[in-house]
Amino acid sequence: MKFLIKKTPDNFIQSVNDEISSILNRNFDSFFPEYIYNDEYKCGMPVEIDEKDKEYCVKAELPGVKKEDLDIDLEKNRLTISAKKEEEHKEDRKGFRKSEFKYGEFSRTVYFPDEIDIEKTTAKLEHGILRIEAPKVNAEKVTTKKLEIK
Repeated sequence: MKFLIKKTPDNFIQSVNDEISSILNRNFDSFFPEYIYNDEYKCGMPVEIDEKDKEYCVKAELPGVKKEDLDIDLEKNRLTISAKKEEEHKEDRKGFRKSEFKYGEFSRTVYFPDEIDIEKTTAKLEHGILRIEAPKVNAEKVTTKKLEIK
């Protein structure tokens, strides 16, 4: 069953993006066998967003990522988290050598319905969980800033 949703300028771009993602997922999932293309590769960064009266709280799961390998950009109502991860495991035993590695870069962009106060936004990385607190702001106060991780 289809539902009618009124398209407004605020949600039009998001709805187009969701529709394109849905079409791509339906059509390209069949090209990649389940043993190669599983949930781990569909999204490199699970994110939880909580809207409160005066701020947004964003939590991102980033196990094994160091704060030096994170880049967070803020602009108006957009938050982009970029990370890279490098893992190497080597094992040498008598007559046996094993080496595994995993390298990757991934990013996630979140759009908020309200603009955020870039100057008061904070980020903290603890035990593989990145927590960002972004207070809401009036439309007059708009700048761009790179966010420092504590």
